[in-house]
Amino acid sequence: MKLSTKGRYGLRAMVDLAVNSAGDHVSLCNIAERQDISENYLEQVFSILRKSGLVKSVKGAQGGYILADDPANIKVGSILRALEGELSVVDENLEENISHQSIIQNCIKLNVWDKINESINSIVDSLTLEDLVNEYKRISGNSSDMYFI
Repeated sequence: MKLSTKGRYGLRAMVDLAVNSAGDHVSLCNIAERQDISENYLEQVFSILRKSGLVKSVKGAQGGYILADDPANIKVGSILRALEGELSVVDENLEENISHQSIIQNCIKLNVWDKINESINSIVDSLTLEDLVNEYKRISGNSSDMYFI
């Protein structure tokens, strides 16, 4: 499984939105500039996120986007699934189309593919947007030098 730019950029943009919103809307232009992502591409990504109920749009000249819920309630898994679909290392539909699934194929599915899928889903469903925001703040706070006179 490899996440597309839609999933990677979308997650980055959602963290940016959470970090920079302070309860107010944020323009896509600002997110695009900070994250060095095409604004047109972000429009497509945020359209999906809006339809999935993860963000709300604010219309008008001073419009933008705001999170639809508290960052503590938005799971990374929800964001990635909205943008990527189900997170799976093997296309289950292909496996089901095999008319005479062998015992070896079933063994591999149960002991490898299903366990990898469970691990991936467990990780992305245990992380919230708030977790990523807190980690961002921790890292960015430690990375800046403070001078006292």
